[in-house]
Amino acid sequence: MLLDVLYLVAFVALLPWVAWRKLSGGRPVAAPWTRFTGAVTVPPQPAGAARIWLHGVSVGEVQLLSALAAEICRQAEAAGRTVDCVLSSSTTTGLEVAAKRVGAARSFPCPLDFTWAVDRALDRVRPDLLVLGELELWPNLLARVRRRGIPIVVANARMSERSAAGYARIRPLVRRMLGRVGLVVARSQADADRFAALGAPEVVVTGSMKFDGVRGDRNTPEIERLRLLAGFAADDIVFLAGSTQAPEERLAAEAFVALRALHPALRLVIVPRHVERAAEIGATLDGLGLRWQPRSQIEQAAADPAVRVLLVDATGELAWWWGTATIAFVGGSLDGKRGGQNMLEPAAYGAAVSFGPHTRNFQDEVARLLAVQAAVVVADGRELHAFVARCLQQPAWAAALGRRAATFVAAQRGATATTARLILDRLAAAAAGRA
Repeated sequence: MLLDVLYLVAFVALLPWVAWRKLSGGRPVAAPWTRFTGAVTVPPQPAGAARIWLHGVSVGEVQLLSALAAEICRQAEAAGRTVDCVLSSSTTTGLEVAAKRVGAARSFPCPLDFTWAVDRALDRVRPDLLVLGELELWPNLLARVRRRGIPIVVANARMSERSAAGYARIRPLVRRMLGRVGLVVARSQADADRFAALGAPEVVVTGSMKFDGVRGDRNTPEIERLRLLAGFAADDIVFLAGSTQAPEERLAAEAFVALRALHPALRLVIVPRHVERAAEIGATLDGLGLRWQPRSQIEQAAADPAVRVLLVDATGELAWWWGTATIAFVGGSLDGKRGGQNMLEPAAYGAAVSFGPHTRNFQDEVARLLAVQAAVVVADGRELHAFVARCLQQPAWAAALGRRAATFVAAQRGATATTARLILDRLAAAAAGRA
């Protein structure tokens, strides 16, 4: 009850901010009333099927978990079992991607961590097992789920040194929370060691599911459609800055401005992390004297071949846009606030990949990419300009960088299938225990 009271005080204090986000035209808070009450809506559980509830906080986790759900269902069907997967998220963008991946009926906003909201959601979802993505640990959610005897698995579990140090300050609470988790499936041994040190009773290392969640085929219909939509010619060199935040768009655009005269085949594509920043980014491009087009505009009218800059103001397409890129910069990595975004996607396509020095969210993956010389770290706008310039001046060097990246990613796949098998084993064990 004390935790509910503390949550309630925080919830009331944040209501003006929630209203401001909605009225200001920015990214709204996802379904605040539904999450506060737990009044989620999902289809009835199919007869004879076990239901798995998977939860990821935002776009990256949702993409991984939707792929995991598909693999769970595939393995279950091969074994003559029926499994029904539903997917929740805590953000508007995560919910949009979940609806695209598993269908709007099978996706829903995750309840806030109030006991009544969690209980009501559990009554409606009626899961036989809960899968949490990466590091989604909430005290009431874990307690209420375990109270009903529902097994909990943390998939693709990650815990940075920074997070581990923070959790260590509240070790008794964290130990109690992790004690309710039946299985932690960690992406690396370092992550596994941190979970175990904080009290996780069972930890297994499978490798990162992010390697399975990335594509490597540039010839898919989705990528070809985007190429045609953008009007890319065969000899165009696409420099794509993806998952960006301020000031990364400006730095990428400045590099383009400095290099376009010497390299007329160069194209710039910007895919911001948050699409609601499109107007702000557009103003930055205007300030640099650039002609540009928004993705939403070329959907209705053909792209102007004379316009060499495209701003993608759409959600959920970045994984395919990476497949058009020759040169890539992965954002959220220059100022230390975000901890980096997924650089494995452009690496899988064999693009020449760069990112900033702040990549704590992908610490293990980055270390391994750099160890095989499959990516380049750029510290600022000057180094980003130098990287793009080298790729343009030495295309053989850029191609070799991309080949090493694609080869590395392809060799790491398999964690999703292993995780799905572990989850199905845990589901079968729980059913046998109930019987």
